[in-house]
Amino acid sequence: MRAFPAILAFVLMLWGAVAQAGSDRQALVIGMAKYQQEGLALENTVNDAKLIAGSLQGIGFDVTLLVDSPLAELQAKLAEFSFKSETADLALIYFAGHGIEVQGENFLVPVDAKVGSNRDVQAQSVSLKQFLASVDRARKMRIVILDACRNNPFGDGLEPVAQAEEPATDEATRSSAGGGMAAPSPDRGTLVAFAARDGAVAFDGNGGNSPFATALADRMKQPGLEISLMFRQVRDMVLKETGNFQEPHTYGSLPGEPFFLAGTDGAGTQIAAEDVQLAWAEVPPGQEEQFKRLADDGDTRSMIALGRMWLNPQDQKRYNPQAAIGQLERAANAGEPEAMFELARILELGLGTEKDTARALELYKKAADQNFGDALNNLGFFYARGDYGLPQDVPTAISYFERAANVRHREAMYNYAAMINAGQVPGKGPADAANYLYDAIRAGSKRVFDLVSQRPDVFSADTRKALQAKLAEYDFYAGTIDGDFGEGTQKAIRLAYGISG
Repeated sequence: MRAFPAILAFVLMLWGAVAQAGSDRQALVIGMAKYQQEGLALENTVNDAKLIAGSLQGIGFDVTLLVDSPLAELQAKLAEFSFKSETADLALIYFAGHGIEVQGENFLVPVDAKVGSNRDVQAQSVSLKQFLASVDRARKMRIVILDACRNNPFGDGLEPVAQAEEPATDEATRSSAGGGMAAPSPDRGTLVAFAARDGAVAFDGNGGNSPFATALADRMKQPGLEISLMFRQVRDMVLKETGNFQEPHTYGSLPGEPFFLAGTDGAGTQIAAEDVQLAWAEVPPGQEEQFKRLADDGDTRSMIALGRMWLNPQDQKRYNPQAAIGQLERAANAGEPEAMFELARILELGLGTEKDTARALELYKKAADQNFGDALNNLGFFYARGDYGLPQDVPTAISYFERAANVRHREAMYNYAAMINAGQVPGKGPADAANYLYDAIRAGSKRVFDLVSQRPDVFSADTRKALQAKLAEYDFYAGTIDGDFGEGTQKAIRLAYGISG
């Protein structure tokens, strides 16, 4: 049997951790009202931003508020927010102002934009892609909320795209012409919320705030309200307020873990990681019924939610393994890789059913085909060890670890770094291993943090030096690059992980 380096096993737990409260939830809230270009000023956007900022602060977010920012300031703050978000469980951006689609791409407009052509928009605005990149490295959940006009507010010179027909109304919109943004396609674990469905306009509101901001601020403060249901309730409130003219819409996907934006007690408190098996038990019966209805309508996240809720043996009132497996089967058959992975773990371990490792491997591979990180990492570990009748195949294991690491799977980044450190990845060296170790630490893996802190000798002196250099590159470390993980390096690792002091 071929030897291979020590690999951090992905511990096969049925329940994933949920986000915790405090500064691990970051928000950037932006309000643009005093546009310098004639005819573009908006009434309520700054009021909306302040309302949302206050609501988020009230439930434990660390909030950065920007008001009427020019392009340079907006870009600088996005860069700062992106770095802070790397150690946040949840990163959220809220933007109220003018938004525009140009040639299939969505842009958010700062107050100093002077626009006369599509090229001007691209040069003087910030794209939705940039917003998404700014939250991309948050550890668990990424949300971008646009209370923008989603139109071409600059007139006919910008070659507006085909526009959706709007109902007649006397209420002002955040636009000077009808129109709409393109529907985004964010990555897994990222949610984009539009104040109005793509191709429609968002009303500015007749009072001090827009209908969308009013509903969002109200719902986000409700303790014990699971986030997917929160956005659905916001939609219902806005539809009612606008006489069915404006329908908010979400794009992308949330993780299959429960998350309560206001926590379970109204103060932002989330369920601790060690209590993760109780996470779905926190969902009240009334919300469980809503998940059932959504699952019946084909919502795969609701199927996964019910599957996890009913497979928790600590919640005997709900415990129903066969019904749980049935929901996961439905979601897996609909092509949902997270459901495939959950079902594979159940079959691998025989949780509430008989073990079936052959089908478990089949499901792991199907989930891996969709680049689902947990499945990729598990398969890498199985091939590295030769588990479940698979041949011990280190090159195949390395391939799986690399794919998982490149979708920022935390343990896989460590595993791949270990393979590089052992000289088993052609063309990769200590600097590459250090880059993956650094990213795993920033991504919030407690096990990686503990291993790098407590057992640095697992890695070569060259890899340790390269990691010190990486920590110094981001101003976490100012000591000698010598491979000695003394107190200075230990403090730098803590800072990179997100522990101050």
